[in-house]
Amino acid sequence: MRHRLFHRMLLLIALASPIAMASQADLLTKADFPPRLDGQSPALERKNQAILTHLWTDVYAAAFYTEPSITAKQAAFTQAPQKLELYYFQEISRDDAIKAATATLEHQQTKETLSRLRLELDRLNQSFQDIKPGDRYVLSWDRSDGLNLIRNTKVIFASPDPELAKVYFAIWLAPDGLSGDLREALLK
Repeated sequence: MRHRLFHRMLLLIALASPIAMASQADLLTKADFPPRLDGQSPALERKNQAILTHLWTDVYAAAFYTEPSITAKQAAFTQAPQKLELYYFQEISRDDAIKAATATLEHQQTKETLSRLRLELDRLNQSFQDIKPGDRYVLSWDRSDGLNLIRNTKVIFASPDPELAKVYFAIWLAPDGLSGDLREALLK
């Protein structure tokens, strides 16, 4: 009996949400990640894109960009220019976004690293706002501009710290991050 009730509830949830019924290709089309970012030097190429799904819900689409001459994996482990763009399908409260990032960082990083970066991490967290469907967050790094967090085309956080950039990109691109499946898809 419980088994049937559970399946009926899942079916109702799926039918109630058009996004839940969308295919991965449809969602990536909606996210509309360009294949190349030419408006900067060097130009960056989209290496991969994927959907983060959590508990049967498509949360956001992600695209990873870096220089054409290197692979996504090479970029993720160096200080090469890179961008990670997230296009959200779901509402996420500011507090929930910060909690998820903080929990991931505490799992991935040493206490010493987090202590050393505490002031910059707190400043970055202060820049977050509630996320609405259709919002875009971009995390970008290059040696001349440093680390930038952009929300819907507006820079909301900037730091020249390469260690902070490495640690924050790790949330998505390093082992033990938010999602192993998303990481693999972005770095393949």
